[in-house]
Amino acid sequence: MTYRGSGLRFHFKADTKSDDSFNLLSFSFSEHLSSLFEGKLTLLSRRDDLEAEDLVDGAGAISLWQDGAYLRSFHGVISGFTRGDSGYHHTRYELTLVPAFARLMLRRNSRIFQTQSLISIVSTLLDEMGIRDYAFKCDSRYETEQREYCVQYRESDFAFIARLAAEAGLFWYFEHSEDRHTLVFCDSTSKLPALSQPFVYNATSGGQSETPFVSRFSFNKQLAPGSVELKDYSFKNPAYSFLNRDIGQQLEHHQSNAAQLYQHYDYPGRYKSDNQGRLLTVARLHALRSGSETAQAFSNQMAAASGYKIHLTDHPETAFNRDWLLVAVTHTGEQGAAAEEANSTTATTYQNTLHLIEGHMPWQSLKWEPPKVDGPQIATVVGPDDEEIYCDEYGRVKIQFPWDRYGHSDDQSSCWVRVSQGWAGGQYGVMAIPRIGHEVIVSFLEGDPDQPIITGRTYHAVNKPPYPLPASKTVTVLRTDTHKGDGFNELRFEDEVDKEEIYVRAQKNMSIHVLNSKDERVEYNRSTSIGHDETLVVANDRKVTVEGDQDHKTTGAYRGRVDQDHLYSIGGDWAQRVAGAIGLSADGDITLKSGSKITLQVGGSFVTVHGGGVDIKGSAINLNSGGSPGGLPMPANAAVLKAAAGEGAAFVAHCPAAEGL
Repeated sequence: MTYRGSGLRFHFKADTKSDDSFNLLSFSFSEHLSSLFEGKLTLLSRRDDLEAEDLVDGAGAISLWQDGAYLRSFHGVISGFTRGDSGYHHTRYELTLVPAFARLMLRRNSRIFQTQSLISIVSTLLDEMGIRDYAFKCDSRYETEQREYCVQYRESDFAFIARLAAEAGLFWYFEHSEDRHTLVFCDSTSKLPALSQPFVYNATSGGQSETPFVSRFSFNKQLAPGSVELKDYSFKNPAYSFLNRDIGQQLEHHQSNAAQLYQHYDYPGRYKSDNQGRLLTVARLHALRSGSETAQAFSNQMAAASGYKIHLTDHPETAFNRDWLLVAVTHTGEQGAAAEEANSTTATTYQNTLHLIEGHMPWQSLKWEPPKVDGPQIATVVGPDDEEIYCDEYGRVKIQFPWDRYGHSDDQSSCWVRVSQGWAGGQYGVMAIPRIGHEVIVSFLEGDPDQPIITGRTYHAVNKPPYPLPASKTVTVLRTDTHKGDGFNELRFEDEVDKEEIYVRAQKNMSIHVLNSKDERVEYNRSTSIGHDETLVVANDRKVTVEGDQDHKTTGAYRGRVDQDHLYSIGGDWAQRVAGAIGLSADGDITLKSGSKITLQVGGSFVTVHGGGVDIKGSAINLNSGGSPGGLPMPANAAVLKAAAGEGAAFVAHCPAAEGL
């Protein structure tokens, strides 16, 4: 069933050519919600010298006229050009017409967007392509709610926008005029415009007619998921389920428990908040059920356009006389009179095929799947210029991917990226923050480019291992690097046979805190060298056993204090040499006992006490006269030994060389 009118005319005008360059012989124009329209045109021209360079990538429009009155247009960008045969008067050309939005299919990119709304991301890409004719009919949340991290990964700008829109519940359609077409994004079918022209059903009409009407109307119902349940996870709230569920409308042709039986469950849902989760869950359900109840019809109503609502009348099934949404329309037109040299008497005709859903029903595209990252990637840790270590409260860092052409290797290059540690518990485990300039291995949860996580670190030609390889292949080492300074701490294991060693280095201080016992056994020698002071405090007993000799040297003064008894047991001789004086004072008795004899000697004088008596020898012996007892040297208080055992901070020796002493 086609529209035939003696006054019906089709016209094509390319922006780069005059109005009389072409005669439009025939066209087909297919349009669909959330798809790129495509027009196929066959034209005749008196010029045989037209080249692709004259037309391709320029704008053009098909216009429909009735009795000299303008009806409508199909405007687009010429994406394809074919030159055909030349006849007596005309040369045949074929053109393809697509939206300017299709240009975004030609740019494939990998790019990171941060803290931007969906509208901001879409607008950025359209503006960069020079597209200005676009609009949004959607709630303000699409402009106010920002995405922390959103990655376009090895996909065209068009594919990126298409999946973001579908995932978030946006679809698009086009509005056409004589000189432009406008891309319109919308979040609800309730916001779509309605056509004022009547769509009258006439089942008995066939062939060609000069009266617009609809025929061959069919309505189809299909099984589809009855509900959607999505779930996700956030490390910031690990115990929360982030479960969202939505149930479909008009399930009468399903089983009574279809919402439960035909449930579409997916994890991860790709959201980190309940608000975002509800939005994505509803959008997923609308997409999965968009084909559950559909209609198809044929018409010759030239006003029909995808994204518009119509009202069907005069159908014998009264339930069909209602509002319908045009999801897709395929237009076909033929204008045989354009071929003048053939003396054609073929009338100009137009018809279309309509794909519809009920006007109140939601609709959404199925193009929500993000691209997958096939495996781990290499990245470099980045941050501000004045920092060496840059992280947040969770130990996350910023990274720069080699493929990112827009990042500047600074603290804006990525979102905060979590770092896998060797052990991670509740305030226990391992923590080693990758530093700026380090190369890391990045994996992606579920292969999702929006969810990077650092799972490893690697050396390269600039960041080399602590020891040269393969010469030090038997060394296992943990070496740090002093923050904003020179030096390092190190724990090193040498496993070369007969050279096995554990080496510990502290760049400055070393503290050891043992809450109970510490046992050490050294099978051979032990040497300790202390560059400055040493303090030892024992809260209870101290026992020292030396099986061989013990040598002790004190260059300065030696002070000791015993608050109770001081007992010595010596198996051999006890000899002391004092270069100065000896003082001995006791508040009680002083007893010297010898199994042989006791001798006191000064110069040639002496007193010897032995078992046989007392011998006194001197040049003069004074009793109760002459001489004096002399001064008694006494030790000073050993202040350092007054430290309270088991209290205060750990005593740590300082190296004079390191401190510049």
